[in-house]
Amino acid sequence: MALMITDECINCDVCEPECPNDAISMGAEFYQIDPRKCTECVGHFDQPQCQEVCPVSCIPFNPEWRESREELLIKCEKLQEEKAGAAS
Repeated sequence: MALMITDECINCDVCEPECPNDAISMGAEFYQIDPRKCTECVGHFDQPQCQEVCPVSCIPFNPEWRESREELLIKCEKLQEEKAGAAS
């Protein structure tokens, strides 16, 4: 499952730099998470870092984007390969 940011977001800017996959960006009114890039930090950390730093706890799991741990690991590997290819 990917994570999502609810409208309770206070735009404090602490979550965006914590995301190892660059999945968090500013939306029209508050931050948003691209579910195609979110791996819940699987492959990087034990816990989702955005949830860890969020002062208002507005980052729940997105019920519309379900993925197993194995799928998240595969997505993480693919994103890292793309990132390495873009850096070349």
